[in-house]
Amino acid sequence: MLAEERLLGKKIESPDHYAPELLVGVPRTLNREKYGIKEADLPFVGIDTWHAYEISFLTTQGLPVSGILKMTYPSGTRCIVESKSLKLYLNSFNMEKFGSTPEVGLAIVKNIIKEDINRCIGGKVRLQIFDASEKIAISYDFEHYRVLEELPEAKQIEFIEYSEEPRQLTSRTSDTDELKVCSHLLRSNCRITHQPDWGTVYIQMKGDKCPNELSLLQYIVSLRNENHFHEEVCEMIYIRLLEIFKPTELAVTCVYTRRGGIDICPSRATNSKLLPIGLCDYSMLTRKLLRQ
Repeated sequence: MLAEERLLGKKIESPDHYAPELLVGVPRTLNREKYGIKEADLPFVGIDTWHAYEISFLTTQGLPVSGILKMTYPSGTRCIVESKSLKLYLNSFNMEKFGSTPEVGLAIVKNIIKEDINRCIGGKVRLQIFDASEKIAISYDFEHYRVLEELPEAKQIEFIEYSEEPRQLTSRTSDTDELKVCSHLLRSNCRITHQPDWGTVYIQMKGDKCPNELSLLQYIVSLRNENHFHEEVCEMIYIRLLEIFKPTELAVTCVYTRRGGIDICPSRATNSKLLPIGLCDYSMLTRKLLRQ
């Protein structure tokens, strides 16, 4: 049995007590090998950003404390966290008591989660729990992206591919060497349960040639029946664009709709300066996007 099959697609009762053994790490190599991505020489830098909206625990006096957990970890970790295991793991804090005050409890819980996630992913996670008492800085990273499905020509072209088809990607005929577009039509499916995952993809490119925008939209739509985890979809899009167009700069971010109180937003880029600043910063929350 694959690690990700341990919980996905199965009926699992929410735990009554703190249960770090529920966390499941999924090796990144399982999908990267298919696309020729070498762990020792990754063709990108990247961050996986997670928001968990249902984190809660009790103080030693029984007072509930709740907030939003934001965590980030680099794309070079050995594993990703399987999302259902994270949900169940976080639920295991709900009736446990930590600290005499909310502030003390938050510090304790953050350290526990950090240690547990580090072991799970084989790397280092950075995280923050935002509660109502904090002043939250709201950032926004995605100004001036052209929405592909809003192009007038989008209503006139035919969409016939619903499994990933990179041959649809064609180059622009113009000399424009920059692209900054997004689409809210991203849909893929869970690799194990095949349940649909909805998202928005943001793409920024610069180089000698860029994709025709309508062909890029057709390609994004062709992911509709693909069965991958969120991080894998982001890397697949990145690799296809990198191999076909060989840009000097490329950034791909996929912002997925939350499921089970958790959303996952992976980002990959040719250099760290292209990564979305606010989204990839564990210490701040960003303005909610359409798919969140």
